[in-house]
Amino acid sequence: MPELDYDLVIVGMGSAGMVAAEFASTLDIKVAAVERDRVGGDCLWTGCVPSKALLASAKAANTIRHADRYGLTAVEPEIDTSRVFERIRSIQADLAATDDNADRFADVGVAVHFGAARLTGPDTLAVDGVGTLRSRFFLLCTGSRPAAPPVPGLQEAGYLTSESVWEIDRAPESLVIVGGGPISMELSQGFARLGVETTVLERSAGVLSRDEPELASRLAGHIRNDGVQLLTDVDIETVVVEDGVKVVRGKIAGAPGEWRAAEIFVGAGRRPNVEGLGLEEAGVETSPKGVVVNASLRSSVKSIYAAGDVAGRFLFTHSAGYEAAAAIRNMFFPGSSDAPRFVPWCTYTDPELAHAGLTEAEARERDGDDVHVWRHDLEHSDRARTDSAPGGEVRIVTGKGGRIVGAHALMPNAGEVIHELALAIFEEKKLSDLGSLVHVYPTLAMGIGRLAGEASYARAGRLNFLVRSKA
Repeated sequence: MPELDYDLVIVGMGSAGMVAAEFASTLDIKVAAVERDRVGGDCLWTGCVPSKALLASAKAANTIRHADRYGLTAVEPEIDTSRVFERIRSIQADLAATDDNADRFADVGVAVHFGAARLTGPDTLAVDGVGTLRSRFFLLCTGSRPAAPPVPGLQEAGYLTSESVWEIDRAPESLVIVGGGPISMELSQGFARLGVETTVLERSAGVLSRDEPELASRLAGHIRNDGVQLLTDVDIETVVVEDGVKVVRGKIAGAPGEWRAAEIFVGAGRRPNVEGLGLEEAGVETSPKGVVVNASLRSSVKSIYAAGDVAGRFLFTHSAGYEAAAAIRNMFFPGSSDAPRFVPWCTYTDPELAHAGLTEAEARERDGDDVHVWRHDLEHSDRARTDSAPGGEVRIVTGKGGRIVGAHALMPNAGEVIHELALAIFEEKKLSDLGSLVHVYPTLAMGIGRLAGEASYARAGRLNFLVRSKA
């Protein structure tokens, strides 16, 4: 088989790999991409796209069920989840045929090869069915996959994950979800709203451990109101199958517990896809989180970089794409772009929970008594009232000098609202600085404007006090 020469070979065409290929195609370099399965990766086939499509259907069902909130007649929706899954696959197929299509990348000059890839040296990559690709640089974008806890009987009983759940034809009649992270929260609410009897079992005292605890607790209340049996302090001990029903046994707050369902969904973390890539033989250092990279996203081998989940930094689609572009800049324009250190995120439940920067506890650990927390409850938001969605809050954490160091929003479309605050954190702005921005009325973001006004008044009061004290 022929040996091919490139300036850059991208391994994996998911969220990071596609951004890398699109960006690299604009440079005056020869680029190839290798994919062992389907272009689009987790985001299209097993992550963001199918989950958000399911959540949209579930929200529509919930709106019909509670139409009386809007002065309309509430009715119980007729739900055939096979049609919901058909819709999900239709959306995926449309994206695969357009934006996430291998031909689109070929049209802009990226040679796309399909097959399993393995590094055979610092400048060579063997691809099954293709041959050896020689390149100046390699960018590893192989992503991650769901991890499962070592619970006796779990493998034998069988379970669904964020990958396999989209392969079923319809939702199960009942579901036990293991784990209380973002994926579990989103799917528990989505399936419950679609009529699935749903139970969540979480080891810790609360869900969404990386988010602001009080807001995560409020969100848990919303999810319970949708019919989810959400249980914390659960230690799972065994799984068995009895008469075709899957039975999870363990302890809840130290007392024996048992939970039965047609299916089990495991949402208990992820592990990087590093196996089979020849990393050890190529001298690439790895850790349990994935490929070890520096601030330039370069591995221990100068010609090999990694971005996205396989680099184990932030496991988000949006950060994966940013990292991929940064890595390519550093290959061809050394030192031009650091890996992102500040990445906001959002859990797409209803209401959504968005996060930027530090939690209150993290800020107090760092800045001590300089920390102040500003809260605006949506009970006082005109827009939330008109939308019958008052059960949320904007919370802003300021540190030394009144600068915003953390921001959290529990509200509809929180993922859209958080960007103003994320930019303020990134630019090291004070909360009072946002007081000079006129916020559109009526919007949920008006809450940010109100808190900024409060910060401006408080600052003016402190200045007046200082003036009087010196007089």
